[in-house]
Amino acid sequence: MSRRVQDVMTEKVVVVGEDAPFKEIVRLMDEHRVSALPVVDGAERIVGVVSEADLLPKEGEQAEEGHHIFEGRRRRVARAKAEALTAGELMSAPAITIGPRATLAEAARTMSDRRVKRLPVVDEERRVIGIASRADLLRVFLRPDGEIREEVVRDVIEHALWIDPGSIRVDVREGVVSLEGRIEQRSLIAVLVRLVMSVDGVVGVDERLAFEIDDTQSRPWVAGPWGIVPETLHPRDGSLRTP
Repeated sequence: MSRRVQDVMTEKVVVVGEDAPFKEIVRLMDEHRVSALPVVDGAERIVGVVSEADLLPKEGEQAEEGHHIFEGRRRRVARAKAEALTAGELMSAPAITIGPRATLAEAARTMSDRRVKRLPVVDEERRVIGIASRADLLRVFLRPDGEIREEVVRDVIEHALWIDPGSIRVDVREGVVSLEGRIEQRSLIAVLVRLVMSVDGVVGVDERLAFEIDDTQSRPWVAGPWGIVPETLHPRDGSLRTP
């Protein structure tokens, strides 16, 4: 079974209110050794995230003299951040969040698409209940090979596809699953590989499976001794089976 965000997230989360001053934000980041803090409103609902990147413009602005009359949007945003004094003024909003029941794949895709390093985990009321970082998502690849093999055999081969586990040899080394043996239908190979790849901790699949019947060909009609009849399945040896 695929793990969910709630299985890997850090439950102890430090948050700040919208009125938290600049120095308090810096102090909390240093004290808890984090690079970002969720910002919440009076009802404890998340409204944004303030990160080190939001704080750095103040340092850069102090090193410059005056302002340019003609400046781009990025420069204007940086100058506004430099002049900000509270979390509500500094934060990036709206906050990019995720729910606790989301899969790790969904979390990883969100991080990649939105280019963020962490995701506040929120409940239905938008209250922060945890935080998931890139490191949390990658920790799944530390699963022991034996544990991965057991899940592949039990949950995928036996329970999901109803395949005799004795017909497929499963080996796992450094997260790479090797599959050898013989399967009844060719179309099941792609399904099997896809399901194995969805198992937490699997890095890759080395598939070396033979098949009894090629059911992926599109030949609905063949000529037979009694005329044109519908073809059923195509064994790998090339012979034809008709009703």
